[in-house]
Amino acid sequence: MTYDFLAAEGIVRVMTMAWTSITGGDRMPSDTVQHEVEEIDLLVCGAGAGGMTAALVAALEGLRVVLCEKTDLVGGTTSTSGGTTWVPGTHLSELAGVPDKVEDARVFLESVVANRPGVELREAFLASGRKAIEELDRRTDVKFVAASAHPDYIDGPGSAYGGRALSPLTFDGRLLGRRDFSRIRAPRREFMGLGGMMVGRNELDAMLSPFRSSSNLRTAAAIVGRYVVDRVSYRRGTRLLMGNALVARLLYSLRKAKVSVKFQTAVKELVVHDGRVVGAVLEGPSGSRRILTRKGVVLATGGIGWNQLIRERLFPAGTRECSLGPTTNTGDGAKLAMAVGARFDGGGDSPALWMPCSSYRRADGSLAVWPHIILDRAKPGLLAVNSAGRRFVNESASYHDFAMGQIREGDIPSHLICDFAFIRRYGIGMILPGARNLAAMLKAGYAIEASSLIELAGKIGCDAEALTKTVETYNQSAATGVDEAFGRGASVVNRFNGDPAVEPNPCLGLIGTGPYYAMEVRPFDLASSAGCGFHKVRDKDFS
Repeated sequence: MTYDFLAAEGIVRVMTMAWTSITGGDRMPSDTVQHEVEEIDLLVCGAGAGGMTAALVAALEGLRVVLCEKTDLVGGTTSTSGGTTWVPGTHLSELAGVPDKVEDARVFLESVVANRPGVELREAFLASGRKAIEELDRRTDVKFVAASAHPDYIDGPGSAYGGRALSPLTFDGRLLGRRDFSRIRAPRREFMGLGGMMVGRNELDAMLSPFRSSSNLRTAAAIVGRYVVDRVSYRRGTRLLMGNALVARLLYSLRKAKVSVKFQTAVKELVVHDGRVVGAVLEGPSGSRRILTRKGVVLATGGIGWNQLIRERLFPAGTRECSLGPTTNTGDGAKLAMAVGARFDGGGDSPALWMPCSSYRRADGSLAVWPHIILDRAKPGLLAVNSAGRRFVNESASYHDFAMGQIREGDIPSHLICDFAFIRRYGIGMILPGARNLAAMLKAGYAIEASSLIELAGKIGCDAEALTKTVETYNQSAATGVDEAFGRGASVVNRFNGDPAVEPNPCLGLIGTGPYYAMEVRPFDLASSAGCGFHKVRDKDFS
């Protein structure tokens, strides 16, 4: 389970829409708008995974395409994500030995989504997903592999243990050349080792304990050796994984397909004629230009992440200050669409998709942020408490569900609690297993240390008696292996992310004697649910 197909949601949504709109529809008359500087088939706005895929698909279908990006980098949120995309029933699941059926996925979605709108889009996605992945695999350098073990986040009818989560294959960034490699938005600093080296989840043990075995030593030596050579010529490592690999593969494929990519070029206005969008006004380094499009305009501009007006109106208290998305994701697409009559969708259950994150200020004033995805929350011996010192959620739930628990509680931030034995074994957030950087992180104020639970309660501002009772009750659950309060460890994905060496429940373990540690976490949005949708929604004015 990685961070995540949600951040690369354009592959799920824009690819489906592009596939049907690009290959069909009426050709727009060339004289629809007068005095246009340029006439093309399709304009794609935004060079994240969704926009790049739409542009690539269009080019493969023989259309003349322009892809514009308002920054000087490609990748958007995808570049800092796991890059995993969720597509049921692909040939890749069969190759991985975990064949998946679209009908099972339909049953799963129906059980999870229930009566929410968007049935037509979901059906289009299910119908076209396999073909889209096959075409990308056959005709481009966008290559995925299906995970044999990557459970759906929720148990239920039609859920799968593996086969649906597709991860991008590692990519050699040197193939792009230095100029295009520098166009790939880098991962978060917190996710890179030695100042610029990417490491996969299955490589962490080797990197943290290189002398534990000859295999670990070989793996670590190969990764570090490659990185050292890279740094002679590049600002960071060129061995790209996860979302960075997906973005690089898309750019590499776009270059092969000779798609025109306009950097530092923003869309200022959509051109409408007879009720149809037929082009746009672009603003770039050389000034303004008008482009007429025969097939239309794809808006894949990265969501509403840093639009402060929308955040203040839609986002719950405690979540409005920071986003995991690039700061340039300011809701441009939504504003452009609403200007020509689109309706705004507030996102249903939530305006965003969330991750619980811890953070601290570096010496240079920048904010270091760590999304707590899978490496610590699901492990035995950790619990989460609210400001009253009580548990409020299944700590091993998916990152979105954990954060929604915080939001429902209306008590942000909350704290992760553990003892020293937990940190020594698993680490927590940016504190590494073995506690090798614990002292530095305590000094930075990233975590709080106390010799007793009473002292810890005083430092985090909760009731000492309540916190003590919470730990006692949790330890009783750990002894029996049954979490009667929240069902921790009862689901497939809970157990998958726990510690299989711990019995009877891989997600429950005793919190022992001090010292004890607390880490503040709050929900950060990683992608938008709110925006301009296709179904009936409540009207809002965000002009």
